[in-house]
Parts: sequence; C-alpha cells; structure tokens
Amino acid sequence: MTADDSFGRLDDDDYPAYTMGRAAEMLGTTQGFLRAIGEARLITPLRSAGGHRRYSRYQLRIAARARELVDQGTPVEAACRIIILEDQLEEAQRINAEYRRAAETENPTTAG
Repeated sequence: MTADDSFGRLDDDDYPAYTMGRAAEMLGTTQGFLRAIGEARLITPLRSAGGHRRYSRYQLRIAARARELVDQGTPVEAACRIIILEDQLEEAQRINAEYRRAAETENPTTAG
C-alpha cells in the first residue's frame, strides 16, 4: 500500500484506524467495556498483524450508543441486544420502503 492509498482511507468509516486504548479514550470508557461489547458480538474489531484490536469510526459510533444505554442503567448485554434490534428494524424499514417504491413504480395509481 502506498502513502496515497493510506490517505484515501482517512474518510473510510470502516477502516480500522483506532487502537483499543485510543478507542476507549475517545469514548470515555474502559478497554474492558470494549471487550464486553465485543464478547456480546455487537462489534467485531479487526486485528492488526500483531493481534491487537483495531476499531473503525463506524464501530466507535455503535460503541458510543452502547455506552449511552449503559450510562442510563441498561446492562451491557441488554444494551447490545437493543442496538442489534434497532439495526435490524432500521434495515427492515429500509427494505420495506424500497418495495413500496418499486410497487408504486410498477402500479401507479391515478388520482381521481
């Protein structure tokens, strides 16, 4: 990978740019919290060549949402499940909207 390739990834939300320590610092949480949400399968950090966890900006946003729920008193496992269900609901709503648009395109109704 060239330096130009690396600079291109700076805007990539999925690029695993942050170490566990830096991610925890940015979120104002502990590394243990990041491990816990990883064990709950909310996020799966990528691993560096040396085996260290690396997080993307997208994963940090998810972790921030989990921290928000935990700070409100929700247990970690429940917070992770809530976020997973929210994500599934959002995806289902997106798919339904696509189906509705496709159906409206195929069968436009006439205003009477």
